[in-house]
Amino acid sequence: MKAFLAVLAGLMLGAAPAAAQTVEVETGKMDGVTLDGGVRAWLGVPFAAPPVRDLRWRAPQPVARWSRVFHADRTAPMCLQPLRNRTMNHYFGNEATSEDCLYLNIWAPKEAAPAGARLPVVVWIYGGGFNIGSASMANYSGASLAAKGVIQVNIAYRVGNLGFLAHPDLSREGNGASGNYGLMDQIAALQWVQRNIAALGGDPDNVTIMGQSAGSMSVALLQSSPLAKGLFRRIVGMSGSPFGDLLAPVPLAEAEADGVRFQKALGADNIAQLRDMSGDRIAAAPFVRRGPITIDGAVMPAAPAETFRQRRHNDVPVMLGFTRDESFRSLGSVKSVADYDAAIRKAFPQTADAVLKAYPVKTDADVARAVADVQRDSSLGVQMAGWARAQTSPTWAWFFTRRQPYAEGVSFSDHEPATVGAYHTGDVPYWLGTLDALNLFRTTRNWQAGDRVLSDTMSSMIVAFARGDPPRKDWPVFDPKRPRMMELGETVRVIDWPHYKALDALSAPAAQSVPTEPRKPRD
Repeated sequence: MKAFLAVLAGLMLGAAPAAAQTVEVETGKMDGVTLDGGVRAWLGVPFAAPPVRDLRWRAPQPVARWSRVFHADRTAPMCLQPLRNRTMNHYFGNEATSEDCLYLNIWAPKEAAPAGARLPVVVWIYGGGFNIGSASMANYSGASLAAKGVIQVNIAYRVGNLGFLAHPDLSREGNGASGNYGLMDQIAALQWVQRNIAALGGDPDNVTIMGQSAGSMSVALLQSSPLAKGLFRRIVGMSGSPFGDLLAPVPLAEAEADGVRFQKALGADNIAQLRDMSGDRIAAAPFVRRGPITIDGAVMPAAPAETFRQRRHNDVPVMLGFTRDESFRSLGSVKSVADYDAAIRKAFPQTADAVLKAYPVKTDADVARAVADVQRDSSLGVQMAGWARAQTSPTWAWFFTRRQPYAEGVSFSDHEPATVGAYHTGDVPYWLGTLDALNLFRTTRNWQAGDRVLSDTMSSMIVAFARGDPPRKDWPVFDPKRPRMMELGETVRVIDWPHYKALDALSAPAAQSVPTEPRKPRD
């Protein structure tokens, strides 16, 4: 069993570990591992005390100092959440889970920076709808970016009921605010980076935060939070933002009312009794929230759109974008021109004529593409454009269009290769240089030379941006008067933002399209 775990760890982290690297952080000395190819890694590093027992549903607390060398040579359990099954698209092996989960993983280049120099730092925040996610997933390995000259830090945060429960009793404990514990974890991890990353060769004054889906929403929320001020200098947001009506932050009173309903559903009289329940019961309990993020007056003083409007956000440059075939909305079953017309008029009663004009169909064969474009743009398109428009610092936008080359005959329980297209999360292994992670247990993709080139191009954009340069010399800064973006696919070229002029019609208040989980595997 130990031999199997060692092999699996090597695959997930880039290669089998070799010699240790010893550094000293604020809580003591720790050693790590050197991966094949020379990348150095420190894995399972605690950045906050375990949020268990009385610390459940409290802000993260400091880590106790250790007296001996801490062996940061293996990843820590991910926060309590449902597990993936082996026939899912993004299956990288079931990880251990625990309520004791506030750890981070760090990858650094083979060679330390010259004396007096510090390397750019890229902090990865995972997605998963604020309900699942792992800092140790093979798809998120930092070995590739580290080999290109940055330090990558993957941070963990509490998810689901354990990460985002608001409740009147918790608000009283938290000086008037509760919920957003997962965001507090993210902030605590970034504060740890500020205090300690120099010991690993990183520059605390040059931190880029990067996330996808809920991770992208997270980095935009951090941009809106006064508690995150000064913790980062740049942002990369992939397919998700709080600028829109989907997963928008909810007022504290509404979130607290949801928390009371959750308490009663579990048969508890108070928060103390909920803290006495096992973590797996809390994590597995159904909980219909109006939104995971709470406008709590502290971490999130106001809705991000309002914070940006008042210019009270953390004003930094941003790279942002989305993929061609992802969506967080559904128009329902639409197979014909007549179905399409009816679905649009139902979903957008005030602006249907404008939407039909912007996304025209002539034959039934045109319907699938038009539906996919409307569903994408009315969710991700609106979210990412809203963020870009709110920006005051330079912003670069992209549009990922590459359909991955699936192995013949491969099938998944949550993913249809024939129709999924350039799906939600499909760009991540290109950005992070982790294409081979998707073949970890079986061959699911037959990667082509062009995929390797595209991944090298995209990961180099991240590195250039993290260094403080434009991500690419021919990539224009976003301009709402002429909105252009970089297409990333069979070709890499500058294009006009698809259907940009139609986005206002798609975000009309009366829109009745039905929110759904994105057509994707779990992040």
